Amino acid sequence: MSPTRRPAAFFDRDGVLVEDSGYVSDPADLVWIPGAGEALARVRRAGFFVFVVTNQSGVGRGYYREEDVDALHAFMQRELGDAVDAFRYCPHHPEAPVARYRRRCRCRKPAPGMIEDLLAAFPVTRATSFLVGDRDTDLEAARAAGVEGVRFAGGSLDALIEELLRTRP
Repeated sequence: MSPTRRPAAFFDRDGVLVEDSGYVSDPADLVWIPGAGEALARVRRAGFFVFVVTNQSGVGRGYYREEDVDALHAFMQRELGDAVDAFRYCPHHPEAPVARYRRRCRCRKPAPGMIEDLLAAFPVTRATSFLVGDRDTDLEAARAAGVEGVRFAGGSLDALIEELLRTRP
């Protein structure tokens, strides 16, 4: 018997869930976007998988390590009450000073690799899924993966999600 398929809500991290204050790797520097926790809880209650997909070129630039990203995501998960099913990040950048991260890859948004990996790993219904992002690259990645892209322009993330869920078929 296959697992029950359900929609997914993909969220960019910096600028959507947390303030984009430039290469944050220390939990002490993390500032939540208003309504972020409530938004994730709302989509969870609506039956969605919840995923975070984020470019983290700070690793490739040598500002912090992959272990720091993992620790920050673990902190976020604790703060959110385990509301996120999975975090994915891309440490690569085509001009990264750290050689092992210097490349074009299928996971760095606007490429859809992180989204596609999650679609393959979980029983997701692509047609009813969406991604919330604050940049064109986020929306391009959603489009390339075949999921709806929704732009977050600031304010309360929960208000955006409430409206989005209310108007969905």
